[in-house]
Amino acid sequence: MIVVLKHNHNQEQLEGLVSWLQEKGIAIHTSIGEANTILGLVGDTSKLDIDLIAALDIVEDVKRVQEPYKNANRKFHPEDTVIQVGDTQIGGGTLTIMAGPCSVESEEQVVAIAKAVKASGATMLRGGAFKPRTSPYAFQGLGEKGLEYLKAARAETGLPIVTELMDVTQLPLFKDVDVIQIGARNMQNFDLLKAVGHQDKPVMIKRGMSASYEEWLMSAEYVMAGGNEKVILCERGIRTFESYTRNTLDLAAIPVLRKLTHLPIIVDPSHATGKYWLVEPLAMGAVATGADGLQIEVHNDPAHALCDGPQSLKPEAFDPLARKLLALHSWMKGPEG
Repeated sequence: MIVVLKHNHNQEQLEGLVSWLQEKGIAIHTSIGEANTILGLVGDTSKLDIDLIAALDIVEDVKRVQEPYKNANRKFHPEDTVIQVGDTQIGGGTLTIMAGPCSVESEEQVVAIAKAVKASGATMLRGGAFKPRTSPYAFQGLGEKGLEYLKAARAETGLPIVTELMDVTQLPLFKDVDVIQIGARNMQNFDLLKAVGHQDKPVMIKRGMSASYEEWLMSAEYVMAGGNEKVILCERGIRTFESYTRNTLDLAAIPVLRKLTHLPIIVDPSHATGKYWLVEPLAMGAVATGADGLQIEVHNDPAHALCDGPQSLKPEAFDPLARKLLALHSWMKGPEG
């Protein structure tokens, strides 16, 4: 349920309403916009008398929200969420480019790539230290050592780092990570979602391979219900009957989510198809469709990469692409943007 307050509402009456709702076990999420203040009511609202609340002098309107996700719902929070990570802004009209290797392989490798992608316009460094792999015999990542290499690259370049957390037991190691990534396979690992919900740092949730929009947003709801509202969504392709590409990128997710939620939307065109030559057209399409950012895999030697080489761009291929993406985004915003 949402309660829309009148523009010049009486503060004393508002405090009385909030106190009454809390006595009934209702949690209240307040969203202050340019035109209105909205109270999002979370809990068992079935017994609340809508007519009674609507009759209050300070109330403009009362509506029931049918969707099971509340905190992530745009009806609760009409304004776009903007997340600040150091000097990097995610959402709010900027285009955030996260770039780097699928897996961290050495300090020299990740530092060199970080310097290259920053020079091309990337504002965040992505890299995997812990890798969930389909085969138990495939490279699983460098673990804690990989995190240290990412921090070294951050120290060299100033780029905030985003890397995947696979298990609750690894959480203490992520204390100095800028953005925690929840991978597609863990999108519905509810214990993990609850744990990062208690962290005071951004969490990026990748869409599960067969997840619906509602299931994806419910995963965001798990994090936000724990008190962490710094949630980012990442579309990375879904499983379909098509086998030519690794996954199928759902570009429709961008405008749909823009309508359903206030959370920033990132697109990963690398995992979406598994083919390096498809990264550019899909990345351009994502920007044209309104994505808040992109996560692109860049490797200095894809042919010998320990993970996902076929979908990785070389730095010299990433450079013109990044510039095209930023130019397209600037053009779409127009002269006043």
